[in-house]
Amino acid sequence: TDAFELATAVLFQNPIQNFAIAPNNLEDAPAAELDYMRAVPTEWDDVKFVDGYPGKYAIVARKSGDKWYIAGVNGQKTTLKYALDLKAFGLSFDKKGTASSEYTFWSDNAARETVKAESPKAKNGILNIEVQPDGGFVVVL
Repeated sequence: TDAFELATAVLFQNPIQNFAIAPNNLEDAPAAELDYMRAVPTEWDDVKFVDGYPGKYAIVARKSGDKWYIAGVNGQKTTLKYALDLKAFGLSFDKKGTASSEYTFWSDNAARETVKAESPKAKNGILNIEVQPDGGFVVVL
C-alpha cells in the first residue's frame, strides 16, 4: 500500500532516500503523500527499535532534530492491532486524550487507501493502530 511505502522511508537505513517517481505519479499521488515525501528527513540523529518480529511486522522510530518519525509495516495477511505509547517519545496528553502538541498520523484504511489524521485522540497517551495486511503507518511528532 502507499502507507507501507511511506513507512519504508523511516524503516530502511539508506544513505539516500528516494521514491519511484514517474511523471504521472505527481498527478496521481494524493497531495498529503507528496507533502510527506518532500518533508521526510534523509539524516537521523537517533533510532529506536519499538517492536517487531521477523517476517511479521516491524516498528521503528527515528529522530531528526526535535521530531520523531515512528513507522511500522505489517507483513502478515491479517490486520495487526498495536497500542503505540506516544508518551515514550515525549508527548503528553490530558485526560480526554488530547495531545499537548500536534502530531500527524498516516495509515491505511480497510479499502487500502492512505488516510492522514491530525492529532487523533490517544487514550492515556496510547494510540491504538490497526495496520492493514501488507500495510503500514507513520506518526510524526
